Parts: sequence; structure tokens; C-alpha cells
Amino acid sequence: MRVLFIFLDGVGIGADDPLVNPFARADMPSLRRLLGGRPLVAAAFSPGGEAPPRFGLLFEGDGASLLALDAGMGVPGLPQSASGQATLLTGINIPAAIGYHYGPKPDRAVAGHLRNGNLFDTLLLNGRRAALLNAYPPGYFKAIESGRRLFSAIPLAVTSAGLPLMNAQDLNAGRSLSADITGQGWRERLGLPDTPLITPYQAGERLAHLSLDYDLAFFEYWLSDYAGHQQDMPAALDLLNTLDQVLASLVGSWEDGGLILVTSDHGNLEDLSTRRHTANPVPALLIGPLPLRRSFSQNLSDLTGITPAILKFLGVSV
Repeated sequence: MRVLFIFLDGVGIGADDPLVNPFARADMPSLRRLLGGRPLVAAAFSPGGEAPPRFGLLFEGDGASLLALDAGMGVPGLPQSASGQATLLTGINIPAAIGYHYGPKPDRAVAGHLRNGNLFDTLLLNGRRAALLNAYPPGYFKAIESGRRLFSAIPLAVTSAGLPLMNAQDLNAGRSLSADITGQGWRERLGLPDTPLITPYQAGERLAHLSLDYDLAFFEYWLSDYAGHQQDMPAALDLLNTLDQVLASLVGSWEDGGLILVTSDHGNLEDLSTRRHTANPVPALLIGPLPLRRSFSQNLSDLTGITPAILKFLGVSV
């Protein structure tokens, strides 16, 4: 049994409005096929209304299930990245524990919770294998070491567990992926012309292959949140097209014995009418055999349920 956790930063379930919601506008045949021909918009799962009628299970098909998760978790204000990601990785309602939503990078309170125990170190302490599949470029490590840059929640959790972050050598060897999936961003934005390029289809195959080496393989995609903050519809449509190709290849390459989980920390990309985050529920897409999906999704309704569900699925008791 294994889990491939694909984290899409800043993705909620929004209105069926192609003027502001790229999910209502993008041609995503692979995702629609998994969702029974429906787009990832609220009205598709709640006829007559713009918001899902409840948190929890919205759709259950032959190959996938879709849930709506509460990212606000009873705390006033808009959900934020650091506290939302920390909740996903600890099973603790971090906004409630510290009294506020916080982001983008962890403050001392959020960081304290991540360092005090998270999904990665719980798995390692129980003899399981886990890895963050993102490769980080040389400049990232230099900025961290110099103090000019702080860890975001996910790499902080990984390094707090004693796991190394993957680097350019791992990317060149095919052991990881760049944050932009194809490697083009390393070439064009980071000035690393020798970075190997892969297609979205090859990225999906790589994710499926690499996941075989771990009980939990994790990949973080943050460009979705960036496009949302920029209110950039062309960029949003382009990245959704890329993600859909990755998804098609990943599902086609996936072997039995595990689940693919795709979820987020807060809404953003689904409403380009604002630069801010949204209060929309976030999707949790589960792909795999129906009995495994049903077992995993029991009582799953907000971000706090993700870590307990993964641990239970992998047979780890806390």
C-alpha cells in the first residue's frame, strides 16, 4: 500500500463562471473523465447552487472520488498557506490552535507545530519510507543557508523529519521533478540551461514510477497559487492543461496497491476576480480502487483529516 500525495497550492471549488474560474473554462479531458464528465466547479456537484451542499463526499465514480474539504475549520478570516499546509501535515487544526490563519511562510507558532511532529517524521519513526519529490535548485539552498530565505511549511516538515531535500543532481538523475514539472522554468527563469526537459506525460510516468519506492511520495505544485494571485487567466489555463496531461499519464501508469491523493490548502485559482485567497472548500480527489477510496475517505471533511487518513491507510498507529 502506498500514497502519492499531489499538493496543489491554492485550489478551491468555485463557481461555474468561465470569466473568473479557469476550471470552468479549461479543457481538462482527463479530469472530467475521472469526474464522470463534469468540470471541477461547484454547480456540477450541487445542481441549482454555486456551492457544494456539504463538506465531505461529492462524487464517487469508477476510478475516482471527489470530496469537498473545509479549509477554514471554524476560524474567522481567509485560510492561508502556512497554517493550512501545517494542518494537512499534522492533523491538528493549526488555525484554531494558534488563533489565526497565517501565511505564506510559517511564523514561530506554525513552525513549532511542524517541528513537534508531522506526517513525515511519524512515518519514518514507524519504519516507513517517505520523500518529497520536488527538486530544489542550487540558489535555493544558498538562500536558506544564508538566512535570506525561510522554509515554507512543506520543506520545513520534511527537513524537521531528518529527510534531505532533493537537488539538481536528483533531478538530472530522474529521481525528482522540478516545481514547474517540465524543467523549463529552471532553464528560463533560473538560468540553468543544462536542466533536462521532460513532457507533462513523462512527468506523470515519473511520478507513478517514483512512488513505487515509497510508502508516501509527496509532490508540491505551487504555481497554481502564484497564477491565482497574479489573476493570470492565460497562465492558469496553461498550467491546468499541463496538469491534466500529467494526470492522464499518471493514471495510465499507476499500478495497483495504492492511492493517488490530490488536494489543496485554500482556495485561490478558482476565482481570478480577486488577488486574495477564497473561503471556498478545497477539493480532495482520490484515484484508485473503490474499496481503498471508501476506506480512506471515511469521516473526511476538513484539512485535519488528511494526515490521520494517510496514517490509517498505511497501517501506522499514533
